[in-house]
Amino acid sequence: MIIRILFLCLSLCYAFVSAKELKQYKITGLAQGTDYTIMYYATDSIATKKGIDSLLDEIDLSMSLYKKGSLINQFNAAEKELKVDLFLIDVLKRSFEINRDTKGIFDITVAPLVQAWGFGPKENNNEPSSMEIKSILKCVGMENLKLKNGRLFKTKSCIQIDLNGIAQGYSVDLIALYLSKKGIKSYVAELGGEIRIAGPKPDGSSMKIGIEGPDKTGIPTIRHIATLDSGAITTSGNYRKFHQSGKKKISHLINAKTGYPLENEMISVTVYAKDAITADGYDNALMGMHLPEALKFVEERKDLEAYFVYHKKDGSVADTLSSGFKKLIKN
Repeated sequence: MIIRILFLCLSLCYAFVSAKELKQYKITGLAQGTDYTIMYYATDSIATKKGIDSLLDEIDLSMSLYKKGSLINQFNAAEKELKVDLFLIDVLKRSFEINRDTKGIFDITVAPLVQAWGFGPKENNNEPSSMEIKSILKCVGMENLKLKNGRLFKTKSCIQIDLNGIAQGYSVDLIALYLSKKGIKSYVAELGGEIRIAGPKPDGSSMKIGIEGPDKTGIPTIRHIATLDSGAITTSGNYRKFHQSGKKKISHLINAKTGYPLENEMISVTVYAKDAITADGYDNALMGMHLPEALKFVEERKDLEAYFVYHKKDGSVADTLSSGFKKLIKN
């Protein structure tokens, strides 16, 4: 008994010393048209900005529409098929799954529609006509894609893909993997608002993440604080990225079935999931649903939770949460 108690005391002392030795490190930078911030605890600065930037550069060479010669641009220019890398394979597989699960609301073949509405890599200040949209819709639909033996096939040469609705989440997951391989067990990795968390902190306290949404005047603000030690949180919204056409705001989120920007009560959707590729893929899809449908969709899936900011019928701003997301909120 004395030996066991002594061993326990020694273990606790060692744990206390180890925790004291862990320091907080922070890395910031620019990537994928936005910024990133990584905070982690370690005994030394074992994760570096050079390592993170190198990883993100590799991802861009695979999936960035803004990187000349990237694999995604090569595929979009191809007539029928292209051999793809492991990055694209991972994202494509998850994209097919989410497309099926959302009955086509999530669709990566919206690229020509995104471009037509002025949100693509090429400058475009003109709104498409109804005839143009009707023509473009012939080149939209993930049923026109097939992934087989490391090659991506298209049934029509006009099919193009845009992974902006899921690629940043995947990038955050790869950053998390990079940190984990370095032996880092406590961190928050954020890229363009997409977040991956591992905790708790060395002192035993949980990580705290601000949940953003617009206030009553439409100005972005922190509406809630989530407390958690694992998983991912991502947000999709139409209050930051839009075009103004007279008094009308044109959302950058495009309905792949109609060809037009989303027009519903949703303002923003924040999703919690076990990984960021999942959260990122579903947040855009939930933006494309009406609130009752979106809440039902989330409640039926045990690995998803969500927070919604929306317009009520009288135009006022309101919010609501799934039952599981309520458990994350501590304020």
